[in-house]
Amino acid sequence: MDQSNIVIPSEMKSLYDNFHFAPAVKDGDRLYCSGVIGMGPDGKVSKEPEAQFTQAFESLKSVLAAAGVSFADVVEMTTFHVGLQANMGTFMKVKDRFLSAPYPSWTAIGITELAVPGGLVEIKVIARLKH
Repeated sequence: MDQSNIVIPSEMKSLYDNFHFAPAVKDGDRLYCSGVIGMGPDGKVSKEPEAQFTQAFESLKSVLAAAGVSFADVVEMTTFHVGLQANMGTFMKVKDRFLSAPYPSWTAIGITELAVPGGLVEIKVIARLKH
């Protein structure tokens, strides 16, 4: 893979350096984004689900912008939820502030834990690149 295909927003450089994964990778006309958790700059997540979900979407927005695309270019979204049923209403409310019709495909998966203590959601997407 060519280094020029790696997308690393400046605020995520330490993740790339310390955990050895790219926030996103360009491949042909697609952008594959790694999952993002709603971590603040301090690396911690809010105890408040709505704040945490908003931070996750803001982080994802940063990755998309670094690649020159937006949520309007997202074609597929996969979300991994701790407490899927308990927090789905709040998640949907936040999601709808970032994504609008026509909506991408979406798969929501319930899990028991994430890599960050207290994390409630991890969001990964595939977006269409503009040429």
